[in-house]
Amino acid sequence: MMRARATGFTLLELLVSMAIFAVLAAMAYMGLDNAIISKDHTEQQANRLVELQTAFMMMERDIEQAISRSVRDGYGDTQGALIGSEFGNALLTLTRAGHTNFLQIPRSNLQRVAYQLDDDKLYRLSWPMLDQDFSQEPYKRLLLKNVSKITFRYMDTNQEWQDQWPPGFSQDQSKTTLPRAIEVQMEFKDVGKIRWVFTLPPGAQNI
Repeated sequence: MMRARATGFTLLELLVSMAIFAVLAAMAYMGLDNAIISKDHTEQQANRLVELQTAFMMMERDIEQAISRSVRDGYGDTQGALIGSEFGNALLTLTRAGHTNFLQIPRSNLQRVAYQLDDDKLYRLSWPMLDQDFSQEPYKRLLLKNVSKITFRYMDTNQEWQDQWPPGFSQDQSKTTLPRAIEVQMEFKDVGKIRWVFTLPPGAQNI
């Protein structure tokens, strides 16, 4: 009687099968990894866009509601309604209207706000009172990160751009004079350069 031939996989066949499986698994892993990286990158870009849109709307709301209302600082000195300079803690400081009062607290609808660049981060500062004293601490809100540079320019009544505000009016006039428009240029480490231009409302200088 002839002995039945044994059936099954040889060692070589097993090695080949394992090699093919390893290649397919590696390809599948690479595809999944690329998909995850692409998803994370898309989410980061979407979050960045939301941050930029929020900062734009915040700045737009503040600048387009600016009014010619000067304030007093902790020393009792009068500060201009809008101050723009590349020196000091605040790059742009202004008084704005339209301060929402949902809780009906007895206070003005005017608000003093400022924009500050600190350690590559853009902050918005706001004070609870217009005329300030040294006990008042501003509320500080982070708007944007990775801001390597930010500059402001101000259009005067002759439609000429000025690097600071007020540009050179008399002492009394400069306290309440507002520009016609404000240009904001920002340089980011991740998205490059962005330029925004905001116009002030007609008649704001006469409020």
